[in-house]
Amino acid sequence: MLKTIVLIGMMGSGKTSVGKELAKNLNLNFIDSDQEIEKKCKISIPSIFEKKGEDYFRKIEEKICCKLIDGKPKILSLGGGAFINSKIRKEIKKNGISFWISTNLENIYDRLLQSKNKRPMLDYNNLKKSIKDIYDSRKEIYKKADYTIRTKSDNKKNIVKKIIENL
Repeated sequence: MLKTIVLIGMMGSGKTSVGKELAKNLNLNFIDSDQEIEKKCKISIPSIFEKKGEDYFRKIEEKICCKLIDGKPKILSLGGGAFINSKIRKEIKKNGISFWISTNLENIYDRLLQSKNKRPMLDYNNLKKSIKDIYDSRKEIYKKADYTIRTKSDNKKNIVKKIIENL
């Protein structure tokens, strides 16, 4: 019996594009937690950070993510910092199965440099250092995922195949 399949990892690691492809392959719904937060709050995540602060965002993120991790079969992509929250991790252990999409930092840098979405956690004046600092502060917690899918420049079909093999 499939549970909620939760994709975790750094911003720009490909969780959303992999999640959509995985959902298509498994004939399941795909949900992006960041999009759900924006729908609920009716403003963008950068605006939430700017107007209400990171603490407010993390509380909303916890509430929404814990509700989404209900054990029902679906693909859920979490924001980069969500897995750091112990309550969210506990819900995943109870009702889901987690996959860390571990992407080469150079690829993340390239993707975020090209992205139109500005990420509130990043210092764009020193993007490489900013990405590395965030990664270094999170990697030990990311390692707690049930499975790690290491990618260099794998296309999403290969990543999806690796995830399905682990299911």
